Amino acid sequence: MKVRGAVALVTGGSSGIGLATARHLAAAGAHVWLVARDEGRLQAAQAQVEAARPDADQRVGYSVADVADAEAASAAVAQAAEQIGPPTLLVNCAGVAHPGYFQELDLAIFRWMMDVNYFGTVYMAKAVVPGMIARRSGHIVNLSSAAGFLGVFGYTAYGASKYAVRGFSEVLRAEMKPHGIGVSVVFPPDVDTPQLAYENQFKPPETRAIAGAGSVLSPDQVAAAIVSGVERNRFAILPGLEAKLTYRLAGILGGWVHPLLDYLVARARPQTDPSSGRQSP
Repeated sequence: MKVRGAVALVTGGSSGIGLATARHLAAAGAHVWLVARDEGRLQAAQAQVEAARPDADQRVGYSVADVADAEAASAAVAQAAEQIGPPTLLVNCAGVAHPGYFQELDLAIFRWMMDVNYFGTVYMAKAVVPGMIARRSGHIVNLSSAAGFLGVFGYTAYGASKYAVRGFSEVLRAEMKPHGIGVSVVFPPDVDTPQLAYENQFKPPETRAIAGAGSVLSPDQVAAAIVSGVERNRFAILPGLEAKLTYRLAGILGGWVHPLLDYLVARARPQTDPSSGRQSP
């Protein structure tokens, strides 16, 4: 779809990939509505997005909402429709990550990952789809992760939620196509965001070893790939050369990719106590 003139709603729009995507969309001529939980950060983000727009007539606003709350998600879409027009483009960037050894992760973390990463995506899509179907046009972008097609050590909670986003997007694409609605799913590698800084506190050494084998993208690199992917109506959006190669390699090798991941884990294992999985002093 054409981004210029679109009414774009971006979740997680107060920082990281969401904010960068909102800026890029505004620069491309879209009206932008931000959704996040912190009003102070949203106000600062709104100023950045407004500064990026080439035309002062482009409308920019925000809703304070938790996407893990279905009613709040629906209310945010309604507020956007009232203030700047019905969303024609939804970009689901809101997400959280908390790695760790499966046996040590609290069950509440699994629920949190699914509530925000998966159900937050579902709730937002559910809120915009009726209007898109009525207009027979629109586009939905869902943020998965490289951990959404590759089982990465330490991400039993996060990876499962991102695999769920991938599966949801696959089926949603098929169901929305007859209605003239496009669907994309984004598979970024590690991105230099506040979320990455948070999760780095909890990464087991094995996870760090796997992550260390790859590069870290900037939010602007991912945002540029998203805008380009929407314009070209691509389903799988793979920011950066590394993501493209890994995605294709995983598809070609299938289960044979496991020995490579096991090798990277094994290289880190001597630094850990195998009986507990904790790093040795």
